[in-house]
Amino acid sequence: MTKTEFAGFIREHGPVILDGATGTNLMEAGMPIGVCPESWVLENPQVLLDLQRRYVEAGSHIVYASTFTGNRIKLEEYGLQERLEEINTQLVALSRQAVGDQALVAGDMTMTGQQLFPMGELLFEELVDVYKEQASVLAKAGVDLFVVETMMSLQECRAAVIAIREVCDLPIMVTLTYNEDGRTLFGTPPETAVVVLQSLGVDAIGVNCSTGPMEMVPLVEKMAEYATIPLIAKPNAGLPELEGKKTVYRMTPEEFAGAGVALVKAGAAIVGGCCGTTEKHIKALSDATRGMELHRPLASHRRILASERKNVEVGLDGNFLVVGERINPTGKKKLQAQLREGKLDLVREMAMAQEENGAAILDINMGMNGIDEKEMMKQVIYEVAATVDCPLCLDTSHIDVMEEALRVYPGRALINSVSLETEKIEHMLPLAKKYGAMFVLLPLSDEGLPKDAKEKHEIIDTVYDRAMELGMAHEDIVVDGLVATIGANPEAAKECYDTISYCKDIRKLPTICGLSNISFGLPERSFVNTAFLTMAICRGLTMAIANPSQELLMNAAFASDMLLHRPDSDIRYIERMNKLAEEKAKYETVVVKKEGAAGGTASVEEKADPVTTAVLKGNKGSIIDEVKKAIADGAKPEEIINDQLIAAINKVGEFFEQKKYFLPQLIASANTMKLAIDYLEPMLEKKNDGQEMPTLVIATVEGDIHDIGKNLVVLMLKNYGYNVIDMGKDVPCEDIVDTAIRENAAIIGLSALMTTTMMRMQDVVELCKEKGCKSKVIIGGACITQSFADEIGADGYSKDAAECVRLVERLLA
Repeated sequence: MTKTEFAGFIREHGPVILDGATGTNLMEAGMPIGVCPESWVLENPQVLLDLQRRYVEAGSHIVYASTFTGNRIKLEEYGLQERLEEINTQLVALSRQAVGDQALVAGDMTMTGQQLFPMGELLFEELVDVYKEQASVLAKAGVDLFVVETMMSLQECRAAVIAIREVCDLPIMVTLTYNEDGRTLFGTPPETAVVVLQSLGVDAIGVNCSTGPMEMVPLVEKMAEYATIPLIAKPNAGLPELEGKKTVYRMTPEEFAGAGVALVKAGAAIVGGCCGTTEKHIKALSDATRGMELHRPLASHRRILASERKNVEVGLDGNFLVVGERINPTGKKKLQAQLREGKLDLVREMAMAQEENGAAILDINMGMNGIDEKEMMKQVIYEVAATVDCPLCLDTSHIDVMEEALRVYPGRALINSVSLETEKIEHMLPLAKKYGAMFVLLPLSDEGLPKDAKEKHEIIDTVYDRAMELGMAHEDIVVDGLVATIGANPEAAKECYDTISYCKDIRKLPTICGLSNISFGLPERSFVNTAFLTMAICRGLTMAIANPSQELLMNAAFASDMLLHRPDSDIRYIERMNKLAEEKAKYETVVVKKEGAAGGTASVEEKADPVTTAVLKGNKGSIIDEVKKAIADGAKPEEIINDQLIAAINKVGEFFEQKKYFLPQLIASANTMKLAIDYLEPMLEKKNDGQEMPTLVIATVEGDIHDIGKNLVVLMLKNYGYNVIDMGKDVPCEDIVDTAIRENAAIIGLSALMTTTMMRMQDVVELCKEKGCKSKVIIGGACITQSFADEIGADGYSKDAAECVRLVERLLA
């Protein structure tokens, strides 16, 4: 099936009906916990044949082949990695046998369970290879299309999509799962997933699993504001409940169908069911939505850049945007020295400072001698993407460096830049198309600078036309105004203004420029730059590459927006002025009145604690040096841990709860603290009072091979000094309880991601009672709730790692 045929299929059959749950129905049919589902299906093929035939009879237009965990990493956990081709091929054949020519068969792919670098050890290219291996087999086996589902990481979605695209041209559907706060585990909102993945070339996008269907409606509505492709909704049959020792979903087919109608009205053109749904739910859904008018995707996509956690819209008449220029080693000796040493502390500080000062986008340039530019570009992208929410502008003249950067960047980037120079137009432009990037159109050719405005316009038009021929969109392009130096060319500013006007008024294209060129060689350059900027904004300049720490420049930009009555610009200006005032107040001398007969006063300067700051910012490269300095200044190891490290990680936990930080920042800070703890531990004085920190036993329950959340909990608890025994994943109940008894554990911590394994938590609670284990049992995981903890008699529930630390403290108080 081609992409065009898939679009026609949706128009013909829409709303397109997907199948329902596979896992929960296989469990109902007798599949034991802990076995490889793919292997069990091949040993019991009639179960899947009957299930998928019932789905087709109920109205499913697309059925998912049972290849969900058929990638090398997942299969290796069962010792089946050598059978990957056999397993995936036979499962596709089984689904084809079940549906015949009555439905399409989708090759089903999902997460591997391993964390990507820099949070984990799995490199991006390794993950692409893993997905490529499975995608190649599925394509060869004859699937009609692909579905990448139940994804929590936008970057892993990108890896899967890139892998499939490099294997074949079959249509790709992608669905992610979202938490109650409307973001994925890694902090991605639905609109960002849409922007990034549709730019990358997926054919439909949406949400699956996560919640009940009505909770999905706001997510689909938000996606519809940005989507140029069909939307998907594949919800559970409500939230799981406990019935004895069995997890059940109580939403009736009629209730599910009613919610399905609401999802179609919200914008979903493709609907189906996930956990807990049966053929009865799908039949009711099919009947209820048949003939409904489909939501029309946007005719053209919005001009948006994105990081993994944030969108930035580039509007012709929107607020002016500053592209922070600081992460560029040119002329920065300190940054050059750090990069040669492989340190990225200054890069991280520059990124945070620029975002704090109002930059909407950050430019990344690693062009310097003495380093491997490609490798350094990758490392800087990893660090900056995990540190700030700003989208990135990738700046290099080397094609191989740009491709590597675009490949690993977990968002939608801006390429700086593509000109009419032969190498750029022939190689850089196709990269923008392949990776879904926007690009800066630089009006240069092989002959150099254009001689006049006419030639400049011709170059702009030629590059624009070439981009359209490649299948790119009008909204993918930002034109560089090409600022010359006023000292050498008195007409430089006017010529740039004319280009801005031509692009905005005639071509309806946004513009960008590098501000500092205009004032080169002049005294008091900031005044020239600021005057040039305000006049350029008035002519329609959309964004500029500048230093956001230049207060005069930034304030003038905010004021210009307000004077032009741009959306919410008055509020933005007032908020900025208030923020600046607050920041200045922080640095003012604090006068402390001392007691005494004279009633005198003394000035005390407030200073940030470097150790605490390093943990808050996740500065792994500098934390040991800061700890050494603190010890040299007389601080005791115990004081550093208690007063600085623990205080810092507590603040990180608060930021995480307030959604100021997301999983990447939480892990970066936790790992930074761990380095400090490991360094200080040998220096700690041994206590002679016999008191030791309590022992905690942590495990992912039997049958569940997901451990991202569990690993983070272990890391956080170890940072607080607890003696943590990490038993890993897929751990039998007997082993957990026996270990807790043997080690005299104060607490057993249990994690589960799947509804099919959550009941093992109750088994542990009951086994503790049977064996007289005194350990308190706490539980957590994506499918776990406080009510479930109450039902099974657990001693506590935490929704994330930060809350788990406080829960343990309360239980041990």
